[in-house]
Amino acid sequence: MALPAQLDGKLSLPVVVAPMFLVSWPELVIEACRAGVLGTFPALNARSPEELRDWLEKISGAIGPKGSSGNAPSPAPYGVNIIAHRTNPRVEPDMELVVEYEVPVVITSVGKPDKIVEAVHGYGGVVLHDITTIDFAKRAIDGGVDGVIPVCSGAGGHAGNLNPFAAVPRIREFYDGMIALAGCISDGGGVRAAQALGADLAYIGTRFIATKESVASPAYKQMLIDCEAEDLFYTPAFSGIPANMLRPSIVEAGLDPDRLPAKTEIDLGEEFNHSAKAWRDIWTAGQGVGSIHDSPPIAELVARMTAEYQAA
Repeated sequence: MALPAQLDGKLSLPVVVAPMFLVSWPELVIEACRAGVLGTFPALNARSPEELRDWLEKISGAIGPKGSSGNAPSPAPYGVNIIAHRTNPRVEPDMELVVEYEVPVVITSVGKPDKIVEAVHGYGGVVLHDITTIDFAKRAIDGGVDGVIPVCSGAGGHAGNLNPFAAVPRIREFYDGMIALAGCISDGGGVRAAQALGADLAYIGTRFIATKESVASPAYKQMLIDCEAEDLFYTPAFSGIPANMLRPSIVEAGLDPDRLPAKTEIDLGEEFNHSAKAWRDIWTAGQGVGSIHDSPPIAELVARMTAEYQAA
């Protein structure tokens, strides 16, 4: 197990702040990197390639394209998530910007990463790929990625069914590259446990939704504080891919979680609740949600996690 040279020694805590749709904005990324963890965001959070350029300019200007900040302690590198599937019309224009700004880490998901790997390796960047099955891990590795992200059972958003204790050791049987484990990790003890299992990094999303710099609504953050794992509902209804969603948010949107209509009808939202749109008013979380009790600044949260990690 070893981190790529581009990341080795660049993180104060072995954590990736996962790219979260409609949650991860430049402020979250910048503060995560300044705190010493790898901050990321989905390219599609920027509404156009032009806005994505503005975001990359802001982030690279604040922390440097390769984590350099002069005489100050160097922030961690940052990353961008690209949906690699052929149905994403933004792949090519967004990747042109990724290459132009030499984004240090690119996280690919839902599709073949091969062409993206070639482009990112061209300037010396790193590519990690989301996987939910062992077969997908093998395909991504064959495609030349620098690491895989097993999104295991209990993770927020689009999660797989594999338990981490099944996924990580199995991947380690045929792969000695980087593994960033996703699923139910909310504190520094969980980060250490991920490493003990065989992962190099912990990939954490839900815990960072409830932070000061997250653009999630106050109601969303409060729901994370109030909810337990039992409040999650695993369903493909909102995107066609199974995802862990917060049951109370489904109810507040005027829907019955046990009688959800077709995906196309939910996307329209009109006949159920004029303000309800999937992923905007119907919220995701992982099973680690029960460990969330506050919404601190990212710097404070990372410091807390670091102390827990060192204690573990």
